[in-house]
Amino acid sequence: MKNRTSLLLIFTAVFIDLIGFGILIPVLPTIASKHFNASDFEIGVLVAVFSLVQFIFNPYFGRISDRRGRKPIIVLCLLLSASSYLIFAFTNSYGVLLISRIVAGLGGSSISVAQAYIADITTKENRSKGMGLIGAAFALGFVFGPLIGGFLSNYGIHIIGFAGASFSFTAFLVTWFLLPESLREKTEGRRHKLFNFSAFTDVLKRPSIGIVIIIFFVVTFSMANIFGTFALLGYKQFHLSDLQIGTLFGIMGIFSAIAQTGIIHILTKHYKDVTIISFGTFILFIALAYVPFCTGYVTLGVASGLLTLGTGLLIPTSLSLLSKITPDNEQGAVLGINQSIAALARVLGPLWGGFSFQFFGHAFPFITGAVFVFFTFIYVVLYLSSKVG
Repeated sequence: MKNRTSLLLIFTAVFIDLIGFGILIPVLPTIASKHFNASDFEIGVLVAVFSLVQFIFNPYFGRISDRRGRKPIIVLCLLLSASSYLIFAFTNSYGVLLISRIVAGLGGSSISVAQAYIADITTKENRSKGMGLIGAAFALGFVFGPLIGGFLSNYGIHIIGFAGASFSFTAFLVTWFLLPESLREKTEGRRHKLFNFSAFTDVLKRPSIGIVIIIFFVVTFSMANIFGTFALLGYKQFHLSDLQIGTLFGIMGIFSAIAQTGIIHILTKHYKDVTIISFGTFILFIALAYVPFCTGYVTLGVASGLLTLGTGLLIPTSLSLLSKITPDNEQGAVLGINQSIAALARVLGPLWGGFSFQFFGHAFPFITGAVFVFFTFIYVVLYLSSKVG
């Protein structure tokens, strides 16, 4: 029962924080374009710099959490997230907007530590369900956040920033006062480098762990191609309002929540993790390949649902599989490195997505993602089960 309470609390904290994150998703590209005359590529930079900071800091925060506990790191990151939204509220130039995204990237490092928290308090048999809670928090944050962001876009940048800050600060209060520490055995005290390249190579050299992380990277890159461009697609190609774009992201969140709170629980009872990953990659491939053929709001809604249905199966199952094959005393470090590698994918993806959208056309980011996911699907079906047992 104690673990159930802890699961509920970490879910609540992540969910509330991600509502704040979700508020910016539909409006950030259009605000940058309308208010600061940012190019499509510059919008890609805004999305990418958030993940670049996570690439650098995720493993560091993960290793520190193995040493000092999960709760202090989560609390710190939530305060940083709240600060980033306050900076956003007073943005008066593209440069300040960029600074707000850098601070937000620091705050976003809480997610890998939250995943390690889940690993601490769940058994291997229940790990997929536990990781699914983080995914569900993402999904529900993407239901309510974009809808709120689309609605608040009518009231200006200040209101959007204050709303995001209030959600992250509420999550900070929940964590500080209610969430118990999960780490039972802390690693020996030692100094940690901010960026430890050898730690990356050591983890990636482990056959099973390295393969799962690389698959996670490829899938994340494929989806990251559309992080900034999906909103631009709706805005420039189909002339949708911020509220309509926010609704599309809300549809994504609903389908992702269904996948991660319902469908995945059914599938884990009957199928292995590798089989579920193959389901997810196939659905994601179909969705990405379909987007260039969308003709309007309704077909974009269908594509949105399929996109997040696929990722809703992929993300928690991949995290569960990675956690199961990782030693208990390295959960924070390995999951932090995985999040960092995924962050690198979210750096490269938006940069390529923004560049290809601007110079090759609106279909190109989605075609790129579909190609990468297709080859990942083939690898998963033919080879992954033999590699991870």
